[in-house]
Amino acid sequence: MKCKYRLRDRADFQRTRQEGKCWGHRLVVLCALRNSLGYSRFGFAASRRIGGAVVRNRARRRMREIIRLNMPAVEPGWDVVLIARPALLQAPYSELTEAICALLRRAGLWVGCGDGSASSRVRVVHE
Repeated sequence: MKCKYRLRDRADFQRTRQEGKCWGHRLVVLCALRNSLGYSRFGFAASRRIGGAVVRNRARRRMREIIRLNMPAVEPGWDVVLIARPALLQAPYSELTEAICALLRRAGLWVGCGDGSASSRVRVVHE
């Protein structure tokens, strides 16, 4: 995922968590706040409750990959933070993909049908 699509500043994370709206699932929590940019930015968090550094990094990598594959199907102009829950570690990749896509739909950020496979991705054409 390109750097411009990443949400990295602590202030951006806090603003999204405090001012944005959150939706929960047993595997992950999604918080979203509209931004003034022409594209969406994503942040990924996993607290120490999840486990050690290796486990937290694995959780963030899994969420980041799912977003990377489904990014064309996400509405532009939002700051989105995904927060891992402990159950994420035991969940298969397909279940995590379904959970994140379901949260994006509930948040109204889903504009296409991208299940991560190349054949179902929405093609974005920049004019």
